[in-house]
Amino acid sequence: QVRVVESGGGSVQPGGSLKLSCAASGSFTSLLALGWHRQAPGKQREAVATISEDGDYWHAESVKGRFAISADKRRNMVFLEMNNLQLGDTAVYYCNVGYIRTGTTWRHRDAWGPGTQVTVSA
Repeated sequence: QVRVVESGGGSVQPGGSLKLSCAASGSFTSLLALGWHRQAPGKQREAVATISEDGDYWHAESVKGRFAISADKRRNMVFLEMNNLQLGDTAVYYCNVGYIRTGTTWRHRDAWGPGTQVTVSA
């Protein structure tokens, strides 16, 4: 099993910055397909950024150049550095763990945290 918990959300003014953290815990040796998603009020959840085990990353066009995903494999943590935050970035941000490795086997988990609120307002 894997437990995922996000932290670091808060309220900022436009142009401000926040750094979100995601900690994964449980019975596994490695994680794969880690990502940040967000859901604004009245909208569907959308992918914001993902990072692979090899460190390859993807960012949504709406956040490219402003947000940066990174991971600390040793501590089983994923981060989302958010700069130049805009009103449209207001949402609950969720961390997702796609797969865990136990022994020599990768297991699909699609585990989500409870989310952390990010509010951008003037």
